[in-house]
Amino acid sequence: MSLTNTQAWKVFAEGLWKNNPIFIMVLGICSSLAVTTFVKNAFVMYLGVAFATVFTSAIVAAIRKRIPATYRMLVFMMITSTLVIVFDRLLKLTLPAVSKEMGPYVGLIITNCIVMGRSEAFAMSNTPWLSALDGLGVSTGYGLVLLAIAVLREVFGMGTLLGTPVMPGGYQRCGLLISAPGAFLCLTVLLFLANFIREARGEGKK
Repeated sequence: MSLTNTQAWKVFAEGLWKNNPIFIMVLGICSSLAVTTFVKNAFVMYLGVAFATVFTSAIVAAIRKRIPATYRMLVFMMITSTLVIVFDRLLKLTLPAVSKEMGPYVGLIITNCIVMGRSEAFAMSNTPWLSALDGLGVSTGYGLVLLAIAVLREVFGMGTLLGTPVMPGGYQRCGLLISAPGAFLCLTVLLFLANFIREARGEGKK
């Protein structure tokens, strides 16, 4: 089946906004709060979720006709677990310091509802290539929200960006933003802005 560039872009782009897992589906909230103190950690989490989502979706789509309906969630979990273990090992080998900072959160990608949700909602009824694009779009939408929260928290909470000081010398760091309530605050602000934009564009109306 042929796939035009327009169709491919539509599938990918829907995950950035229309089907954004945090703004629209309210998925992946725990990691958006837990790993966003620093931008680099948020980016690594995005890479991990993208890796797991893209390849899980593609594999599920490729074997969907051979997956017994009764065991499909178990199959999804086994595929995702294998991919997350691969990513975790690669992270330990290439960026051991970042891997240590991330702690158990990389492993928790296995239980991320975004990965399982796209397998069930999209990959089970589409081709591997289209499913991979869907997974990439949704995980990128998720990653953009993570990075936005991380930039707010690191810049205003720590006075740095990617570990480099960016605020004036006399700047008083906002300790609230590097705490758990600060993460909720940043997420709430972004959710409010996203909903405001959707309402202004009439996207919330039928």
